Amino acid sequence: MLFEQIARNKRHTVYVMAAFVVLVAIIGAAVGYVFFDSATAGLVMAVIVALVYTGIMIGQSTDVVMGMNHARELHSADDDPELWHIVEDMALVAKVPMPRVFIIDDESPNAFATGNNPEHAAVAVTTGIQARLNREEMEGVIGHEMTHVRNYDIRLQTIALALTAAISLLVNWGLNSFWWGGGRRRDNDRDSNGSIQILLMLLSVIVIVLAPLAASLVQMALSRNREYLADAGGVELTRNPKGLIDALTKIDDSQPMQQADPSSAALYISDPFKAKKTWTHLFETHPPMADRIARLEKM
Repeated sequence: MLFEQIARNKRHTVYVMAAFVVLVAIIGAAVGYVFFDSATAGLVMAVIVALVYTGIMIGQSTDVVMGMNHARELHSADDDPELWHIVEDMALVAKVPMPRVFIIDDESPNAFATGNNPEHAAVAVTTGIQARLNREEMEGVIGHEMTHVRNYDIRLQTIALALTAAISLLVNWGLNSFWWGGGRRRDNDRDSNGSIQILLMLLSVIVIVLAPLAASLVQMALSRNREYLADAGGVELTRNPKGLIDALTKIDDSQPMQQADPSSAALYISDPFKAKKTWTHLFETHPPMADRIARLEKM
């Protein structure tokens, strides 16, 4: 059951990332059709923008993310022996290098991992999670985060953020083109293929307008899938579903964080802002905690 779930979640992640890339291409083609009168030119532009943004995002240091979340670093086991050794043990079991360890002064229990790769990874936990969880539960949480590191989820999320930023830039270019470039196409619409061109124009406009929403949905789907996979991986590392189940139960029964940065919300093991649940989970960065716990209980 465990390894089947891991394999299934990995396949789903590949599908979601593929959808993200296709979405960038479609948006680029739409913007190119509106702005450059060429879908091909827009596609090339989208690829260039996506590569540039990805390179910039991957090059950002862990210190930036930790700074946005007001985290302070532990430099040795002397600073917090219990936390340090739990992270050290879980990194050893996961067969990844010891990550940098940070603490966020916040009473709400939560944690996240970040970095570009396992060699440059970092883990942060709140003072609230240290206060509420026992060692068994903390091992489940850190095992969850070590799975993110081991599976390169930390880099995957970085790429997703970069593609989202690229889509935002393309959309802005497309919308601005109506003010200083769109008239050229309206003149061309008067030829014999005017009806087809008008239809293509309308479809392009619809794509451009809905692009930010679509990008957000894909990014959220990717984030939710990563959490399911990390939960399964945490159990694989600890061989103790109960530890993570109890941890998630306590984390769910808590107040929103005060120190979390909104752009980092998807990184946390649980939604740090405790967004109000709706009839649909499409707009949530994390899967429902009840669903996560139910899956763990079946292992």
